[in-house]
Amino acid sequence: SILMFTPKSASPILAKLLKSAVANSVHNFNFNIDDLYVEEIFVNEGIRLPRLFPRAKGKTDKRKKRTSHITIFVSNYKKETQEMKTNGSKK
Repeated sequence: SILMFTPKSASPILAKLLKSAVANSVHNFNFNIDDLYVEEIFVNEGIRLPRLFPRAKGKTDKRKKRTSHITIFVSNYKKETQEMKTNGSKK
């Protein structure tokens, strides 16, 4: 809900991505929505697409339009805590 009120241009994109990741984990892996958390999120540089911009006297300038790849990992909270408890009891 914080992303909805953040005045940045990437906020709606990240909110949509997070909503999609949660829906995929609930549908594909039968996780409970209340137990999910964002384990890791990062943005990598994507390809650069060439664009032509018109200039004076019929000339053009070449510019590169940058793109990016956003990756988000959503994990199940209960499964992680159960694994930590079992690992701690063995020591």
